[in-house]
Amino acid sequence: MAVRQGGTNWAYVRAAQRGDTDAFGRLYDEYAQIVYRYVLFRVSDHCLAEDITSETFLRAMRRIASVSYQGRDVAAWFITIAKNLILDHIKSSRNRLEVPTSDLADTTPAGRTSAGPEQHVLTNATNHELLSCVRRLNPDQRECIHLRFLQGLSVTETAAAMRRNEGAIKALQHRAIRRLAQLLPDDLR
Repeated sequence: MAVRQGGTNWAYVRAAQRGDTDAFGRLYDEYAQIVYRYVLFRVSDHCLAEDITSETFLRAMRRIASVSYQGRDVAAWFITIAKNLILDHIKSSRNRLEVPTSDLADTTPAGRTSAGPEQHVLTNATNHELLSCVRRLNPDQRECIHLRFLQGLSVTETAAAMRRNEGAIKALQHRAIRRLAQLLPDDLR
């Protein structure tokens, strides 16, 4: 049996679809490091990258019967699964980690005093630099960031305020955040 044809491992996929667990193991051996490196580059956290890589292959194993040859290496399928898991993680993280700026002072755990003067100075300097970078965005991006993160509006509310559809706001927000990442000094990223 010719396993690799044109740089693909679809023969292993077909074998795994017939119930050959060793074939799926070979796919894992071949692609696990590729998927891991792809995920790690995007999440910058080794433990999270391992978790997402593991979940990628778990989902692939569950859905192996539904995949068919698309003219590309099977790696594209694994990477697509990983990309979707990363996007799901980012979406769920956004909800967990977003804290309106007015609430930041209220996040000190009970029984603890607020941070010392050094931390206060660093926080103010960081906020000043971030707002300076926001001012350097184009007007639409600046307004989107202001409405979404400084005023805490939802995507729907921001879309209504800016007279655009939700998809346009999501794209605008994404471009604005990417631009902010470029503008921020390395020590603040």
